[in-house]
Amino acid sequence: GGDFRLRKTLQALDRGEAREEDVRAAQDSLVQEVIDEQIAAGIEIVTDGQIRWDDGQTRFAEGLEGFSIGGLIRYFDNNTYYRQPVVKGPVSRRGPIVVEEFLFATSASSVPVKAVLTGPYTLTALSRDEHYGATAPLVRDLAAALNAEAKELVAAGASVVQFDEPVLARVPGHPPVDLEMFAEAAPVLVEGVDATTVLQTYFGDVADHGPDFFSLPFEAFGLDLVAGPSNLEAIHEFPSDKVLSAGIVNARNTKLEQMESLVETIRDVSEAADVDRLWITPSSGLEFLPREAAKEKCRLLAAAAARFREES
Repeated sequence: GGDFRLRKTLQALDRGEAREEDVRAAQDSLVQEVIDEQIAAGIEIVTDGQIRWDDGQTRFAEGLEGFSIGGLIRYFDNNTYYRQPVVKGPVSRRGPIVVEEFLFATSASSVPVKAVLTGPYTLTALSRDEHYGATAPLVRDLAAALNAEAKELVAAGASVVQFDEPVLARVPGHPPVDLEMFAEAAPVLVEGVDATTVLQTYFGDVADHGPDFFSLPFEAFGLDLVAGPSNLEAIHEFPSDKVLSAGIVNARNTKLEQMESLVETIRDVSEAADVDRLWITPSSGLEFLPREAAKEKCRLLAAAAARFREES
């Protein structure tokens, strides 16, 4: 498949036997495959699978002023690693980061494509600061830079812009979350972003933050109901005017869920959020799974949602 072709091309690039445009062509064809697979599985809002990203941190640190890229470090408790961004000076946006890849994905898809950005709090937490000496101003500068990127994505046609903030889900091994600091930066992040803004968390739960969490200025909230079982409690307080994006399929384990239990979970979740304000998703991105398993999980998710619709 395309993932094998892309790996081979990247290895050839390292050996000086391929050019950047060969890599881009391999990425393009893999993005097309991934989008086609999602649509075939019945997914209604797709992503490009972040095929062009080494990881969510490097992608943005390389595109922003003020960062250099450090050594490899483990990504949360997953068996994957990322290169740690190092903040060397004032952080700002010098130009589009993921706008071009979003436009390509849109041209490759017959259904809406969700634009995905790594959020300012998580970028700060997963970077090493050698310039600011305090967290709040870095979070704020990142929020302003990512806001400019989000607005440009909307101008490029994005109707859904997702900010990935896994660190907000109280992930073990990371310092406690300063929700107040994030709450101060959040309006900067979403100001003038004329789309459905999603605050996406995963790898843990947000229950400790209390119902205040859902009053943050986002239209939709993404919760991992697999790694964060307390999230099922937390959503009893879910506001009726927001969208709940419920991650019910385990994106970090190849074992396939039972259809019945998925429909059951959707039924539970639909008590907290009205069906027309409920999205059903994997618990996090599917990059931790082999391609076939990821495809199966997408199909299962769409089938469970369809069965739930039939039964209600």
